[in-house]
Amino acid sequence: MAFVRCQENASHGDALLNLDALKAAPVTTEPFPYMAASNAVESGALRAISADFPPIDKPGVFPLSEIDYGGAFAQLIEDVQGADLEVLLEEKFGMSLSDKPLMITVRGMCQKKDGRIHTDSKDKILTCLLYLNDAGWSAEGGRLRLLRDGRDLDSTIAEIPPDGGNFVAFKRTDHSWHGHAPFEGPRRYIMFNWVRSDLALAKNIGRHKLSAAFKRMGIFDGY
Repeated sequence: MAFVRCQENASHGDALLNLDALKAAPVTTEPFPYMAASNAVESGALRAISADFPPIDKPGVFPLSEIDYGGAFAQLIEDVQGADLEVLLEEKFGMSLSDKPLMITVRGMCQKKDGRIHTDSKDKILTCLLYLNDAGWSAEGGRLRLLRDGRDLDSTIAEIPPDGGNFVAFKRTDHSWHGHAPFEGPRRYIMFNWVRSDLALAKNIGRHKLSAAFKRMGIFDGY
């Protein structure tokens, strides 16, 4: 599989990200701040994005520079990078993001060992996941769970099935536990994180690029 960044520009047409759905979603503050929304991408837009989704056939997350994608997906990325979303999340979570770098990565496939309980690294300030699968996730595994502790996958605060258009965001804390039951197969999402510094961004993107290189050689490095 060749990973080459798409040279096609976004169309600059109507936004594909439904900010009204995100504005309507409440933020829960305990045990850590989070919000979840459905229809962040509506069905018509989801079909176009799915057709232009990167042809990822290996597990792990990939930075944008390592993947190929079409125009509708590029338009969605442009929406994610836009100031309107950043301001909305600043207001939702009561935090400043405008001076923080934004890191965007993409997943297309899941392996059984994915989903182990974790909090995210301290480099990250805010984590957002936008799912781009078909509507109606039927598998038992692969449903994101926000958790009360780091030991029990059943200590569930909220469960977000990765249906296309579902969105979740949470503030990274020392107890922002999350994970999912094992699943193997296609599981598409965009993950975007505001991180603490340009150095943190370079470190994380460099790690993901190295991981992508290993995957191109058929070496699965665990990321």
